[in-house]
Amino acid sequence: MSETTSRSSRTNALSRASTSLVEDFGRQRPLRAGSLLISIFGDAIAPHGGVVWLGSLIGALERFGVNQRLVRTSVFRLVRDGWLSAEQVGRRSFYQLTPAGRERFATASERIYSAPSPRETNRWCLALLADVEAAQRDDLRRELKWLGFAPLSATLMVHPVARDSDIERVLHPLPGHERVVVLHATAATAREDAWRRLIGEAFDVAALEGRYDAFITRFRTALAAARRVKRIDPGDAFVLRTLLIHEYRKIVLRDPMLPASVLPSPWHGLRAYELCRALYARIAPPAEHYLMSNLENRAGPLPPAHARFRGRFDGL
Repeated sequence: MSETTSRSSRTNALSRASTSLVEDFGRQRPLRAGSLLISIFGDAIAPHGGVVWLGSLIGALERFGVNQRLVRTSVFRLVRDGWLSAEQVGRRSFYQLTPAGRERFATASERIYSAPSPRETNRWCLALLADVEAAQRDDLRRELKWLGFAPLSATLMVHPVARDSDIERVLHPLPGHERVVVLHATAATAREDAWRRLIGEAFDVAALEGRYDAFITRFRTALAAARRVKRIDPGDAFVLRTLLIHEYRKIVLRDPMLPASVLPSPWHGLRAYELCRALYARIAPPAEHYLMSNLENRAGPLPPAHARFRGRFDGL
């Protein structure tokens, strides 16, 4: 095999990995184009000023098999739900994250682009709902789950080191919140095995580890190809980077970051982060080229990313 043929084969391997990931995304049902758009706005648009022309966004989404009609419908729903705001300039529509949307993604970014650090402490927060009326209990349980609590029973929920202020902020508007009893506790050393089993079932640690495992399986071929090739196509890089962060975001934001003492060893969440970090570092520069060449804001092509972008994953 000639050097030219070998180089072409390596390049095609990365393109094939990109195509395969797009096909996997297209088979998801329902196809959540709105969630993909949030990933693109947070990962790609926000660092470049935060505003994008809808027409160029439609062109970018074609690479994922998302047609113009679905993009427009998804953008409309994101505006309705308070994620995006719109501005009409002549015949062109421009979109950006709302202040609330930027705040949500800023909070999420701390988890997505930073190394996971399982808590070493064995301190836990317990929320007792036994005194809450049954009609109000479901709403309180739902909000506690959103905050990262898991049920130990119908009236008892647990979270690793939750702050009382966070609980009050989330529950205070809801009827019955004053009947929730919040306690802080430490698992007895002599009962660690029983506690580990209980926490593992409550937070479904096995399912979470399975999702990390599936993520690693899905993207390791792309990482191997990206490490071999000398020049990465900007369009392929944009697709890979977007789907990488999109899929990782869906897992890591549901990870309660439990103490290492209750996690399997080795923990696959750490392996998933290292893979994500390595692939992102390899494909980020060509993806940046794609973004600034193909997406536009009010003034024209997107400007370079702000300086904070280079701090992702402890420095790109």
